[in-house]
Amino acid sequence: MTTPAPPDVVTFGETMAALRAGGALRLGGSLGLSVAGAESNVAIGLARLGHRVRWAGRVGADELGALVLRTLRAEGIDTSHAVTDDTGRPTGLLLTEPRLGTLTRVSYYRAGSAGSAVSPADVLPALDSGTRILHLTGITPALGPSAAEAALAAATNAHDAGITVCLDVNYRSRLWTADRARTVLRPLLSHTDVLIASEDELPLALERPGADEAEAVHGVLAEGVTEVVVKRGARGATAFTVDGASDCPARQIDAVDLVGAGDAFVAGYLSGLLGGADIPARLHRAVTTAAFAVATRGDWEGLPTQDELGLLDQPDGTTLR
Repeated sequence: MTTPAPPDVVTFGETMAALRAGGALRLGGSLGLSVAGAESNVAIGLARLGHRVRWAGRVGADELGALVLRTLRAEGIDTSHAVTDDTGRPTGLLLTEPRLGTLTRVSYYRAGSAGSAVSPADVLPALDSGTRILHLTGITPALGPSAAEAALAAATNAHDAGITVCLDVNYRSRLWTADRARTVLRPLLSHTDVLIASEDELPLALERPGADEAEAVHGVLAEGVTEVVVKRGARGATAFTVDGASDCPARQIDAVDLVGAGDAFVAGYLSGLLGGADIPARLHRAVTTAAFAVATRGDWEGLPTQDELGLLDQPDGTTLR
């Protein structure tokens, strides 16, 4: 029997059932059911681009948990290390509603969920020898003590094993305060190779708030992080190393739904890294995958395959026959 190849990327976190409204929730109406989670969004983006991806985490022993695992498997993601919680904890739930243009309101129902109980014992076995990247977000350690312990243990073990560790700060103010996030995320930096953050999230990686971007980047690189990637939304992105900075403008496209754009960006950047691309090429792929995300509704549904990356270069009105 042939031993399967190890995953290129391992990630873990909470993936929830997602109910998406077409208008204001208080007015009622129909809801579309899907799944969503920052780490699984990245996993789907990478899998569509041809990479081997493993997702670890916990789901409830319920129909929504079955939906999460079925969806990830359908996208070609290895869920062999996912755990179905047998203690009665449910799969988490989120509701999204469009409120004004591309402004979307998200409500979470994840307290006491199965995903919040993820532990080091759930995720460490997923790190095979040969894994190239461990992807983490700042959402997971915000879920509770065992999840924070799992994130630190995974980063420590991966870094010690020579696996590239990518941390997307992905701050969620509804989960914890900025001070608490700073306290928990700081110990992860010494085990992180690639730090990804939006402009307002970058100071969370420093001991003291209020630093400007240059100071924040310098401080993060001094911790041993080799690449600091700053997402600037419609203004593109910048990657910093000790050798300097590289800027990339955003792709020009009509935005439909901004949710999931950051995760799509990360998937594109890590795909470029896995493919041996230099930093400017990684950034170009990242802003391209982010453009696909904002041009379509849903967290991950519109993410491109490898063959579709060039579609944005086609003239408006093109029909592919």
